[in-house]
Amino acid sequence: MSKSPVTCHVLDSSIGKPAAGVPVQLQELRSTEDPTAGFNVLADGVTDYDGRCMQLYPEAGPGQKREDLIKLQAGKLYKVVFKTKDYFESVGRKCFYPWVEITFEVPTPTEHYHIPLLISPYSYTTYRGS
Repeated sequence: MSKSPVTCHVLDSSIGKPAAGVPVQLQELRSTEDPTAGFNVLADGVTDYDGRCMQLYPEAGPGQKREDLIKLQAGKLYKVVFKTKDYFESVGRKCFYPWVEITFEVPTPTEHYHIPLLISPYSYTTYRGS
């Protein structure tokens, strides 16, 4: 099975370990003409034991291939939403940011987009991965 065009990796930098069980959602901006129109949900996922979500696809119906369900488009805006509060509550810790939203533009739809996220209860950082 091929990996999805958008993947992510979440590390809990406060303990130096992967953040397993973080709910992740991939969204697409509804209208480039009206950025206030909001986003549509494309797929949901959860980080694995290693903090990775490599198969961020919607559910496939009969006769569909998962890799055909998400086709990124040049110039469109996408967003990955990480539900960090769910993760921190699951490990018995409080946090300040209940979720992290990372919005990005796709210049080349044939490229892979990997979004690493480093979290702690009171901060986060990200960068474009490879």
